[in-house]
Amino acid sequence: MVTLKVDELKAGMVLAEPVLTKRGQSIAKTGDKLTTQLIAKLHFYKIDSATVEDIEDEKEEAPAPVVEEPIEEKKPSEQEAKEAAHRNDSFFSDQITYTQRLKASPKFQQFQSDYALNISFLKEHLEKIANGEDASCTQPLLEECESLFKSKTTLELFDMLNNMRNLEDPIYSHSLNVALIARSIGKWLKLSKDDLNTLTLCGLLHDIGKLKISDEILDKPDTLTLEEFEQMKEHPLLGKKMLNGKGFDSRILSATLQHHERSDGSGYPRGLMDDEIDDFAAIIAIADVYDAMTSARAHRDPLCSFQVISEFEAEGLQKYRTKFILTFLERIANTYNNSRVILNDAKTGRVVYINKSNLSRPVIQLDSGEIINLADNVYHDIYIKSIL
Repeated sequence: MVTLKVDELKAGMVLAEPVLTKRGQSIAKTGDKLTTQLIAKLHFYKIDSATVEDIEDEKEEAPAPVVEEPIEEKKPSEQEAKEAAHRNDSFFSDQITYTQRLKASPKFQQFQSDYALNISFLKEHLEKIANGEDASCTQPLLEECESLFKSKTTLELFDMLNNMRNLEDPIYSHSLNVALIARSIGKWLKLSKDDLNTLTLCGLLHDIGKLKISDEILDKPDTLTLEEFEQMKEHPLLGKKMLNGKGFDSRILSATLQHHERSDGSGYPRGLMDDEIDDFAAIIAIADVYDAMTSARAHRDPLCSFQVISEFEAEGLQKYRTKFILTFLERIANTYNNSRVILNDAKTGRVVYINKSNLSRPVIQLDSGEIINLADNVYHDIYIKSIL
């Protein structure tokens, strides 16, 4: 083993010890192979050094290869070759999922790099505001965030976000995700460019109040106590206070204060209802919940998009502005039309039709060729577990 400065690390090296942040949270574990992205992540979290396996020692200890006598192979017939090729095609089409192809693509790797830079820039900017510095110039924030939209379909953007779940700073990654999701909603609602920019800033800044909440509460893996939850619920008020008097658009202040309000009056901090809630705050509320549900939690794995749609539908949609939530759910569901999915009974297939009256339960063509309509009562126990 050898301990190297981060600048001396190279892709391909294997970690001999786990890498932890100053707060004790894991960035990488023993046995992980370093990649360019992982090394950049170590730089991002200001890690000084890492312990890796001694590559030279590994080479010296490697056993000599076993030389075997060549075996004369029988050349397959043309028919056998065709059948083998078909089996290989079937294997790879089943085993190499869309997500795996996405992660291996240059576009995703560039997104990953740009995303990390956005997080770093956002963190620096929000901390300046939290420390009382003048950070009202938000144009650079907008330009960095908008760059993540370039040359991507809605499906690519949302799937890339779903695969960016390994960053340590949930406040900043969540805020960036909410900004991107909210901007997508704004585009679907045909908002003007200026309004899109303001809505994006609403997402970037909506959780800034959490910077005043203790790490013990923010990082607690278990369910918060009633007292801890009451402290957590103060973050909208703390956020608005931090942004007051700094020249921000009034809709940004409203989104910061009201993103946990609900149209039926069940939200906080003021229990506002329907039209009492600012339009942009109502959009941020939807983006906020969607990102939270598609993120992993201590007590559950991340939900897939169809499960999130089901959660929204189960609440009767009464908690959210009707126009906004219906537009969002219809767009999300249709984004995954024709996608391969796996059901909770382990069967796999493809979404072939979205039921407008029951968006979370589309028509599926199974790999066997059978077509099932999840909206039919006979399939009430079957649901989409994940998107492949």
